[in-house]
Amino acid sequence: MEPTFLSALETISAQQWIGLGQAAVRVVVIAFVAWVVLWAGNRAKGTMRRRLQARAPSIEDAKRIETLGRVFHYTLDGVVIAVAGMLILGEFGISIAPLLATAGVAGVAVGFGAQSLIKDHFNGFFILFDNMLRQGDVVEIAGKSGLVEDVTLRYVRLRDYNGNVHFVPNGQITTVTNSTRGFAYAVMDVGIAYRESIDEALDVIRTVGRELRADAGFGRRILEDLEIAGVEQWAESAVVLRCRFKVQPSEQWGVRREFLRRLKAAFDAHDIEIPYAHLTIYAGAPKQGAAPAFNIRSAGDS
Repeated sequence: MEPTFLSALETISAQQWIGLGQAAVRVVVIAFVAWVVLWAGNRAKGTMRRRLQARAPSIEDAKRIETLGRVFHYTLDGVVIAVAGMLILGEFGISIAPLLATAGVAGVAVGFGAQSLIKDHFNGFFILFDNMLRQGDVVEIAGKSGLVEDVTLRYVRLRDYNGNVHFVPNGQITTVTNSTRGFAYAVMDVGIAYRESIDEALDVIRTVGRELRADAGFGRRILEDLEIAGVEQWAESAVVLRCRFKVQPSEQWGVRREFLRRLKAAFDAHDIEIPYAHLTIYAGAPKQGAAPAFNIRSAGDS
């Protein structure tokens, strides 16, 4: 007669049932303690983060606190879950020591085949330690640009202007271009026609700069008055004038767009030409003679 499940249960002694019950209770206790530690750690992290951000002397420090808090959250969760898992395995009679030894040997073997993974975590540690970027920064890394949404020891998550999300492994980050550290410059290159007066155009640019600096909405974003560099270059069809504003981090794009919008209206009001590309056709002339007019007629002209 084949043994059934019920007959197998009948062979378990009362002492064994007590042992199983005690093991189940210990597993529940371990899981409950792990949950309490995770809950308390998250609460403590949130409270500490709010207090540190309230006392942070600048927005830059607040962003760094937020970034480090998220990394601490991921690390704490991983450690607590790993320890709880090993303790629960021990309650089921599975020895942890051989597993740890095997994991150590396997880790060495896997390490040779997962050098990029180790490099990601190693680089991620130094990126955070050196404070190269934080959550909320606008950066360019590994050929990708966007807003930093998350920073971990494994990767950096970016979202670009089109809404695309890029996951960049830390091991691929060799250079970080941070556009929102401390302050930024809104740089404007303005082209005017060669026939226009440069001094008049610069006066209009200064006037628009003062008006934008005094604006209630944009004035708080601008840190210093407009700085005019002067003539940047002689382009093919325009004289290019360069100027810039020193602005708050992440405000350079909005300030630049508003300045150019107002400058277009000011140039129109002062009849200053913003040229299109020009094409000059030269028919040629004797060295001592004046250049004759070059008349162009369509094929339908008689």
